Amino acid sequence: MELADRFMAAFEGSSVAHGQTTVGSTRRNGKTEAKSFIVREPLTKELVLGHLEGKHGIGSIPINDKNMCKFGALDIDTYPIDHLAILKKCRRFKIPVVVCRSKSGGAHLFLFTKDWISATDMRDHLTEFAAVLGFGGCEVFPKQDKILAERGDVGNFINLPYFDQKNTLRYAIDDKGEEVDFEGFLTMVEKQSTTLEKLRQLQFVDEDSELQSMPPCLRIMFATSVPDGTRNKVMFHAAVTAKMMYPDNWKATLEKWNQKYCKPSLPASEVVTIQNQHEKKDYGYLCKEEPMGSHFDKSACRQAKFGIGKNDSMPVIGGLTVLKSEPRLYFMDVDGKRLELTTEQLQMPLQFQRACMEQIDSMPPLLKASDWQIVVNNMLQNATAIEVPKELTFKGQFEELLEIFCTSRIRARSPEEMVMGKPWTENDMTLFTLKGLMEFLRNRGFNEYKRPQIQERLKDLNGGQECNSIYKLKDDDTGQWKNLRVWHVPEFEINEIELPTKEKFNDIPF
Repeated sequence: MELADRFMAAFEGSSVAHGQTTVGSTRRNGKTEAKSFIVREPLTKELVLGHLEGKHGIGSIPINDKNMCKFGALDIDTYPIDHLAILKKCRRFKIPVVVCRSKSGGAHLFLFTKDWISATDMRDHLTEFAAVLGFGGCEVFPKQDKILAERGDVGNFINLPYFDQKNTLRYAIDDKGEEVDFEGFLTMVEKQSTTLEKLRQLQFVDEDSELQSMPPCLRIMFATSVPDGTRNKVMFHAAVTAKMMYPDNWKATLEKWNQKYCKPSLPASEVVTIQNQHEKKDYGYLCKEEPMGSHFDKSACRQAKFGIGKNDSMPVIGGLTVLKSEPRLYFMDVDGKRLELTTEQLQMPLQFQRACMEQIDSMPPLLKASDWQIVVNNMLQNATAIEVPKELTFKGQFEELLEIFCTSRIRARSPEEMVMGKPWTENDMTLFTLKGLMEFLRNRGFNEYKRPQIQERLKDLNGGQECNSIYKLKDDDTGQWKNLRVWHVPEFEINEIELPTKEKFNDIPF
């Protein structure tokens, strides 16, 4: 099998679309402008070869129309980043991923499976890996458990490694932190490729341990190590769990955990201070504060016996995709579920809440309009666009109806019939009154364009030139000439279908 074929097999995903990213100029803040969009064409060998040769960068969509995956990824964009340290941690926990440098200098951790597995399983395991590695909250691909394929949704793509593979900056690293060449990467992929059964066998905490019932962040830190310089905050966070697990003996439990899991342990005086604080007041978890935030796994925490439970009802939202139809349509990930939104539903917090209730049986908290505006703006800046056929835009619909108007049976038999709203063709141009065209459009249910917009579309069809003039007509009754303002477009080609002759029909046996 050729190297390009092995590469395609590794990143097999959607069979109907792929992603592309165009990189623009670098702004003053040092950030490079990039535009991401989805092309509704399958990922082909020709595209892959172009990617490897540095002609055009491509991305693969992990999830297919059956909501299955053969690869997934973690996209880590925290800086500065130590790729070798991440790889060593993966090896320590036996996490079977390939660590690559991303386009922006971050890290892509690719997980490959030998067979197709559900997107839900892929996301669950990757989310757990992110929490274990200390990158909770990083982007997970696929970004959704299910896509709305019947509504034009295809999911989100991730940029592939080894763009311009001979001079690439998007390479995998080995256990020494050195760059792996393209063929070595493919060998690494095949070696690390795993099965769902093996993924389920991974255990980061003993099954019988009391850690199993704790929030994932505490479970991970206690099972590995409490990060240096964070012992006080971690034990304050742990006191919330201790009070829930052992309400009659929580103080002694906190002291035991301090001795057992903090190396070195927190001074007794500081533990007493934490105990006094929690004795006076019931505190909540510090999920968003570090180091807990880096190990946060909201879905797993909700399921943990002494996790956040249903108290934290604010979902994780993101992965905005814009279907560039007219009107616009948006797809958003809400706790891994796919939501379809109109512009109004995306704009208004109350409408968003209602859409969640109707589509995914969830009622998230209602954010203030100002807070929601910040959330939506951040998503729009990183949104992925899906181009649509011309017919799904107002311009495309207009041009389609205009062609019907100019070529259908309502065509005028003489110039004088333009007064009746009919189109007349002469000298390779079709002429008509604006009133006649607008009446035709309204009768066909097209009300999106007013007169100024129609004028601009007609000018577009005439190469940007003015497209109206005065046509002189002679009144048959009075014999006088009168002026009629008409508009024109180049004559549309009429493709006549030649039907079989009667003789040919006679030759067909019935």
